[in-house]
Amino acid sequence: MCVLRQDLAAEPAAEGEPWSSTTRFEPDGAASVGGVSLMRIAADHGTPAYVLDESDVRRRCRAYRAALPDAEIAYSAKAFLCRAMVGWVHEEGLSLNVCSGGELTFALAAGFPAERIIFHGTAKTPQEIHTAIEVGVGRIVVDNAAEINRLAALVPPGRRQKILLRVIPDIEAGALEAAGEQRFGLSIATGAAGQAVARVLGQPRLELAGLHCHLGSQICEAQPYERVARTLIEQMVRIRDAHGVVLPELDLGGGHGIAYLESEHGLDPRRYAAAITAAVAQRCAGLGLPVPRLVVEPGRAISGPAGLTLYRVISIKRGMTHIYAAVDGGMSDNPHPSPYGSGHTARMIGRRSTAGTREMTVIGHHSAAEDVIAQGVELPADLRPGDLIVVAATGAYHHSMASTYTMTARPPVVAVADGRARLVVRREEPEDLMRREVGL
Repeated sequence: MCVLRQDLAAEPAAEGEPWSSTTRFEPDGAASVGGVSLMRIAADHGTPAYVLDESDVRRRCRAYRAALPDAEIAYSAKAFLCRAMVGWVHEEGLSLNVCSGGELTFALAAGFPAERIIFHGTAKTPQEIHTAIEVGVGRIVVDNAAEINRLAALVPPGRRQKILLRVIPDIEAGALEAAGEQRFGLSIATGAAGQAVARVLGQPRLELAGLHCHLGSQICEAQPYERVARTLIEQMVRIRDAHGVVLPELDLGGGHGIAYLESEHGLDPRRYAAAITAAVAQRCAGLGLPVPRLVVEPGRAISGPAGLTLYRVISIKRGMTHIYAAVDGGMSDNPHPSPYGSGHTARMIGRRSTAGTREMTVIGHHSAAEDVIAQGVELPADLRPGDLIVVAATGAYHHSMASTYTMTARPPVVAVADGRARLVVRREEPEDLMRREVGL
């Protein structure tokens, strides 16, 4: 998990954390992103509203490409996806990691090349596998032994499908279960991974391109990735020695953390890149193995800090020990704090306050105890209904995990860049929800 910075000089945060690089707050209360007034966005598109900084997304894509020029960078679509995002990722030269038939459909509809798509997923349906093979995705990540025969049976005669085998290294990091108990992938320790390798190599319609792993989520230091890189290189050597096959690719997955609070830091792509490339090169040299091509899958680290959410204050409640600022959104559009227990940074914008600050809890409108957007944040003591609140780092796992809980329609996504705002996902309306109804 991300840690609090004890020594700012020794562990500097990236520019703007946890806000996007173009976010500006003025002394009079004005605020902008990408040169666009957030108050104007609230007026034009209503609240709640997601705002996504296109230039920040592109800057983060380029930072990964600069840090790892010889690697394949595959954006993890489950963090955030819309057709505009697909276009930005494509234009910046990244590949795309999708984990459902719906994400694959969006990617193809936006013109993303199928050969640059990695199809992931823990329990892929036969239809999803069939579609992925039919459209010609570059690689399919095999998560369990049952998928091997299913995949081989669906590949047409005369074709071979490249796959990556997801393995579980004996390393604990981030927000997943203990290493040996992960339910994702095939265990190296139990021998399941080795057995799966043999089965794949016995299927003439499958081509084992490499190994894949995913350590966990919200990892903010490079050391765990160094350890897993060495572990997987050792596994590739065992495969070479047992089967005479040298695998050309090593996919280290994602899980790269970001800052949600101003006291936190995210994973620095440059430090991460230096650590894993050195670990791979050294271990390969020591074991006489050609250096495989690296694949990494950042998702949250690209879209997360580029996003923020605008809310309108509905009421202020003063309890015995807490002050609650209730807003017009909640856990339906901001599900992140509830399952992950993460904090968020929030600020009032739109006017200047000289009243000092008070610690408050920002809550939603769903009448549920877990409907908390940001806890223990310093907000103006004279905060009142009608004020605007902006919440940072909501570009990942907010829009993608948003729900229609209590039949609340989902917010729009407004992209900003170079002083212009454009709607990329419109606000859902109650009529949209009603269209799914087929009657009594």
